[in-house]
Amino acid sequence: MAPRFQVKSNMKSLESELYCPVCKDIVKQPVVLPCQHSVCLMCASEVLVANGYPLPDLPPEPNSPASTPNTRSPRQARRPTPKAEQRPIDRVLRAGPHPPSPSMPRSPGYGTYPGRRRKEGPPLVMMFPCVPCGRDVELGEKGLTDCLRNLTLERIVERYRHTVSLGSVAVMCQFCKPPQALEATKGCADCRANFCNECFKLYHPWGTPRAQHEHIQPTLNFRPKVLTCPEHDQEKLQFYCRSCQRLLCPLCKLRRIHTGHKILPVAHAYQALKEKITKEMNYILSNQDTVLGQITQLESSITQTEVNSVAAREQLAQSIRDLTAALAERHASLTQALESTRQKRGEALASQVAERRSLMEHAGLMAFTQELLKETDQPCFVQAARQTHNRLSKGIDNLQHFTLAADPSFRHFQLDVSKELKLLTELNFIQAPLAPVIDTQRTLAYDQLFLCWRLPQDSASAWHFSVEYRRRGVVPGGASRGGIRGGLAAARWGWQRLDEVSGSSAVIDRLEMDSVYVLRVRGCNKAGYGEYSEEVYLHTPPAPVLNFYLDSRWGLHADRLVVSKEQRGARSVPGLSLLQAADHALTSCHLTSDLLVGDVAITQGRHYWACSVEPGSYLVKVGVGLESKLQEWFHLPQDMASPRYDPDSGHDSGAEDALDSAPPFCFLTMGMGKIYLPQHSYHHHSHHGNSNRDPISNGPSSPTGLTYPLPPRLGVCLDFEKGRVTFYDAHSLRPLWEGHVDCSGPVCPAFCFIGGGALQLQELVANRNADQTPVRRVTIQTRVSNSNNN
Repeated sequence: MAPRFQVKSNMKSLESELYCPVCKDIVKQPVVLPCQHSVCLMCASEVLVANGYPLPDLPPEPNSPASTPNTRSPRQARRPTPKAEQRPIDRVLRAGPHPPSPSMPRSPGYGTYPGRRRKEGPPLVMMFPCVPCGRDVELGEKGLTDCLRNLTLERIVERYRHTVSLGSVAVMCQFCKPPQALEATKGCADCRANFCNECFKLYHPWGTPRAQHEHIQPTLNFRPKVLTCPEHDQEKLQFYCRSCQRLLCPLCKLRRIHTGHKILPVAHAYQALKEKITKEMNYILSNQDTVLGQITQLESSITQTEVNSVAAREQLAQSIRDLTAALAERHASLTQALESTRQKRGEALASQVAERRSLMEHAGLMAFTQELLKETDQPCFVQAARQTHNRLSKGIDNLQHFTLAADPSFRHFQLDVSKELKLLTELNFIQAPLAPVIDTQRTLAYDQLFLCWRLPQDSASAWHFSVEYRRRGVVPGGASRGGIRGGLAAARWGWQRLDEVSGSSAVIDRLEMDSVYVLRVRGCNKAGYGEYSEEVYLHTPPAPVLNFYLDSRWGLHADRLVVSKEQRGARSVPGLSLLQAADHALTSCHLTSDLLVGDVAITQGRHYWACSVEPGSYLVKVGVGLESKLQEWFHLPQDMASPRYDPDSGHDSGAEDALDSAPPFCFLTMGMGKIYLPQHSYHHHSHHGNSNRDPISNGPSSPTGLTYPLPPRLGVCLDFEKGRVTFYDAHSLRPLWEGHVDCSGPVCPAFCFIGGGALQLQELVANRNADQTPVRRVTIQTRVSNSNNN
C-alpha cells in the first residue's frame, strides 16, 4: 500500500496547478488563452459578459448526470443512439446584435456568418482580463471560438480525481432505471455516455458499426478524441507555427499570414518540446539542494522582513515623537517670549496711564501744584517749585505729542508655518535616487571610456554611484554567440562594476579595441540603490590611441598660423601677406598653404587619433604624409593654383602618372561645414579587392566625389604595414573614407590650412584631470639627417 499512498501524495501536490484563476476551483472544460493560461470555459464566458460583451450560447456540461437523466430503461424499445458531440466552443459567441453599453460600442453582432458589408465598421476585438498576467489579453474578433480546449489538462484533472478520490465517487449508468441503477463500468468516447455492462451490450450490438466505438473508463467529463481546427470543421491540427506559436491545420498553413514563418509538423514540435521539458525538469530535479537553499533563504528573508518592518515602525514612531517633542519645546519657548513681551508692554502702558491720571484736576500733580501756589515765602517757593515746573513741562509736552509707550498689536508674533506645513505634508520615507541621465555630449570612448551623467532635478541626492559596463553581444552570466568560446567570453565580459564612484563621471580603462561597450549607472543613498539609467553604447577605437602634440619647430608663419600653449590646437588666419598678394592678382588665386605636423614619426603598427575642425574654417586638410616628402613640401612651398601640389590623395605627386604606386600623402579636405570624400579611391581599391562598396549610402554624389556635413570629430587610423589610412566619424566610429599612403619611410600626422581655420586635437581621457601641461615629446630631430641621406 505504500506506493499507492505515495502516488496519492504526489497527485495531491498537483492541486494548486489545476485551479482556475477565476473561480479558484479545479478547472472544467479548460480553454487556452492566447497568453497560454487556461481558464474554465464557463468562467471565461461569465467574465466576458461582465465586461459588456454579448452573452455566449453555452451548452450544459456534456453528458453529466444533471444534463442526462438516467430515468430511461435499456429494456425499452430501441431508441436513437446518444447525440453526437457538438463542441461547446463551436457555439460560443453566436449571439446577435447587442445594445450599446458604456464599455462597448454598438456592434453588428458576432458569429460565423461569411464576410461583412463594406460600409460596416471594423470588427470589435474582444479583450479578456487575464488574472495571472495582470493585463488584458486580445482574443480577436471571434472571442473564445479561436481558443482551443486544453485536453491534456483535462486528462490530468481526470487522473487526479481518480487517484485522490480512490473510487469514492461512483459513476452511475445513465440508461438504467432509478430503482435498479447500476454503477457504470464503461464509458463510450463516441457516444459520450457511461454504461453498465448490460446497457453497453444493448447499445453496441455485435456486428454493427457501434461495436467499433472506443470504450474508456467511466467519467463525468467526456473530451473530443483529437483537437480540430476552430475555423475549419473536422480538420486536424497537424502543424505548428513557431513564429505565431499556434497549431495549424493544412488549410490554415496555406494562409498568407504564415508566409515565411517556420512551420513544423506537429510530431516534430511535440518531440522537440518534450525533450526540452524533460531536460528542464531533470535540471531542476538535479538541483534540489539549490532549490532548498533558496527556499531557506527566502524564508529567512520573510522573517527578516517582519523583524525589519517592526524596527522601521518603531523608528517611524520615534521620529514622530521627536518631532512632537521639538514642536512642544519650541512652543514653550515662543510662548515664554510672547508672555515676556506682553508683560513689558503692559507695564509701559500702565505707567503712561498713571502719568495721565496725575494730570487730573483733583488728583496727583495738579493738587500738589495748587497747594504749592499758596506758598508766599519766595525763597522757599523757588526752592520747591523747580521740580514741579519740570514735571508740568514734561506733562504739557506729552499732551501735545501723545504717543503710546508700547504697540498693543502683536503682528510680529505671528508664525508663518506655510513652509513647515508643506514639509510636513510632503514628509515621507527616504527615496532612492532616480535613474541618472547620461550626458551624451561629454561621454566618449578614446584611449579610455569617459562616462558623464547627472541626476534629475527632482531626484533625491546620492551618496555614491555604481557604474556597470560590458561588451555588447555578450549575455551577462550566460553563453553568447559562439558556442563554448562564446560562453568563455561571457564569463570574462559579463557586467563589470565600479562601486562607490564619487562625483558625476567615471573613467574605465583596460578595454578591448574595436568593440562596442554597453554602460549604465545608478545612484545609492541611505534608501539603497535606485533605478539604472538608460544604457549607452560606446565604440572603442580600432587601434591604440597615438598621443602626440603639434610641432612648432618647422618655422611657422607667425602672421598666419598660431599654435596653442598646450600644442594641441592651431588657428590659421589669412594675414596681411594674402592681402598684399591679392593686390597684384586679378584672375588667378594666390592662396598659400600652411603645413603643420605632429611631433611623432610612425614606423610600425596601427595607430589611431582624433581631432575636431571648426565648422567655420575655410579649408583644412587632415591626414598623414611621408616624413621626407613633408619636409620637401614645407621647404619649397608652392602656389595653390597648381593642382599637382594639392596634398590630397590622387591629386598630388604625379598620382595621375603612377596609379600603381601609393601617394606620399593621404588627406581629407574639410571646410565651410562640409567634408569632401574622393570617390575615385574607392574604385581603385575595389580593383585590388580591398573594398567593394561605399560605407556611406546617402548624400549628394558627383562623378568626382561626395560631400557630407562635417562630423563633430574626425578619427584617423593608420595601418603602417598595409600602407592604409582610414578616416572615421569619431563620434560613432563609422568609416568615412579609406586611402593608401607610401609607408617606405617614417610617416607623420599632418595638417594643412588654406585660408582661415582652426583645429583641435582630441585630448586623452587620461590627461583630463592632469593639472600641469605634459612635456612635449620631440621625436623628429633626425629628420634633417634622413632627408640628407635620401
